[in-house]
Amino acid sequence: MPQTTLGESVVCRGISLHSGHEVSVEFRPASENSGIVFHIHSEDGVHLLSLRPEAVSTTELATTVSDGKVSVSTIEHVLAALNGLGVDNVEVHVFGGEAPILDGSAKIVVDALLGAGLRAQNAPRRVARVVRECSLEKNGKSIVARPFDGFLVDYTIRFPHPAIGEQRFVLNVTPETFEKEVAPARTFGFLKEVEYLHSRGLARGGSLDNVVVVGDEGVINKEGLRFPDEFVRHKMLDFIGDMAMLGRPMLGAFTVSCSGHGHNNAFLRKLVREEGLLEYADR
Repeated sequence: MPQTTLGESVVCRGISLHSGHEVSVEFRPASENSGIVFHIHSEDGVHLLSLRPEAVSTTELATTVSDGKVSVSTIEHVLAALNGLGVDNVEVHVFGGEAPILDGSAKIVVDALLGAGLRAQNAPRRVARVVRECSLEKNGKSIVARPFDGFLVDYTIRFPHPAIGEQRFVLNVTPETFEKEVAPARTFGFLKEVEYLHSRGLARGGSLDNVVVVGDEGVINKEGLRFPDEFVRHKMLDFIGDMAMLGRPMLGAFTVSCSGHGHNNAFLRKLVREEGLLEYADR
């Protein structure tokens, strides 16, 4: 299976979740074996940051990566789109310190990437295979990985709110299934939490345009839900994005329960740190 990059450059512009400012991200084609590299544009120049689990500096509200000098946040939806579509090599240029939240899902990014076109390259895809079972469980959150010739995710969430409750979604993730079943699922939050964050000057860009907000009586967005189980589908979207921080596609079956960005990253670090869990190969 050959590596892929984009047929041409494409830009996504919008509001940032944290600052509420106008920001943009530009995707540019890249050469074989270069991987996904963030180009973080700041006042003192452009900082390059390749994907690796240790680059994640914080997971509060969203995933943030840093090189110790500059950082870029809210990247999980961008990475989910790239990982879900199987894009191996791309330059991700970020202007404004944060990727735009757009509609709260990965759909707009997916549409932009597909519009730019995916181009096969002259090198085999580099993958990481899960070769033996591995798990991480802490504070009611758990992830179990097992060998599998593909990328299968079995995700369960549990929330006490009756509008959510317990939801489970299982998917063999391919570019086709990701685009249709996962990419449109939006991030969500509870009305009281959103009001609290706004009162502290946080999540200034968060609104009903990019967050599914759950009040006491249920979802308050006029549009309603895009899927009856949109909540668990978005958690799967986040997981797919967070797993992209490995720096290459993973082959394995993942059973995930009530995880989040922090637990996802801790699990990924364990996979990399402990010998004999991953096998790196061409596919």
